[in-house]
This record gives sequence, C-alpha cells and structure tokens, in this order.
Amino acid sequence: MNYTILGLGDSITEGKGDNRSYLLPLKHKLDSAGYAIEFIGPNAHQSDSAYIMNAGFSGKNAEYLDTQIDSIYSLYTADIVLLHAGHNHFASEHPIEGIITAHKSMILKITEMNPRVKIFVAQVITAGKLPKYSYIPALNEQIRSLGAQMKERGLPVTLVDQAKDFNWEIHCLLDKVHPKDEGAELMATEWFMAIDQELKNAQ
Repeated sequence: MNYTILGLGDSITEGKGDNRSYLLPLKHKLDSAGYAIEFIGPNAHQSDSAYIMNAGFSGKNAEYLDTQIDSIYSLYTADIVLLHAGHNHFASEHPIEGIITAHKSMILKITEMNPRVKIFVAQVITAGKLPKYSYIPALNEQIRSLGAQMKERGLPVTLVDQAKDFNWEIHCLLDKVHPKDEGAELMATEWFMAIDQELKNAQ
C-alpha cells in the first residue's frame, strides 16, 4: 500500500543547511522496511543531492501552524501527519496553554478533513537555549495528556516521545536547538518505530 506523509512543524522539521531534517533519515528507514512512501508539502529540505518535501516553517510556532493548517492540509491531504511543534516561544510568554490549544485545534481540523488520517504527535526535543526553552519539559507533559485525551475520544492520534533519549549536548548543533546528523537520525528512529507499529496494527 502507498502512503503519503506530511511533516508539520518549524525549522526542526523543515531543515536548512547543517540543520538536518529528521524526514530524510526517516525516508531511508521506511524505504528499507519496504514501505511505499511519498513525502509531500509546500517546502523542500535539501541535503547534499537529496531533497524532501514538508510543511516545516522556520521561525514559526504552533499557533501559526494552526492558522495555516486548513489551507496546507487541503492542498496536501496526507495519509500520515507528523506534528512536531513547541519551539519559537520564550518561557516568559507562558506559552504552554496556547501551544496545547493549537495542537488540539490542528488535530480536530485535520481529522475533520480526513477521518482516515493517522496523526503522530511529538513530545518535542529538548533544547539547551535557556531560559528561553525552559518551558519544554512542562509542555511535553501537557502534550502527553493531550494525546491520551485524543485517544479516549477515538481520534487517530499516536504520541511519539521525541524528548526521551534526545540530549541537546550530543544531538544539537552549536545553537543548542537544531538537530545535527545524529539528532536527526535519533528523531527518525522514534518516528519510524511509531509509524511501523501503527501500520502493522492496521493490517
């Protein structure tokens, strides 16, 4: 069976230059496992001679994605959506409630447009840029709770803990935020395990 995937998020999804999108190593893993996958979206991450389409928007936050998701998903109605959004706020903004509201809104909009979609929602990677991103651990707890709530409502949501083994001191560039090759590979592994399990369960 063929599947389309929409990577939805910020620069961590889009990838630029040395900032490696997790989508390229994820494509390699899915290809190796025998899945027929097409990555779609309005933007392209290019690395060496390869490129991959996505809906990652550098510098934008979850609330921005929520304002755009209707138009994005109507054009790129993917079978699988990977949502990784939680950065591009300051802790001083107390942003968690707004981010969670945006996540919930996006999930409901996407499932309304495509009830057969599979949405994988990430607890986002940690960052060493502090105190700016000191809110992320608390945010991830709220994302976990949201994922459970969506499941209880019967919505096609799978939670993926991208923070679990991610260590910004090892896996990030010098900016302490964006993944380098090792970080992108780790993120791809987490996505792959969740996607593989979900697709096998659906057979």
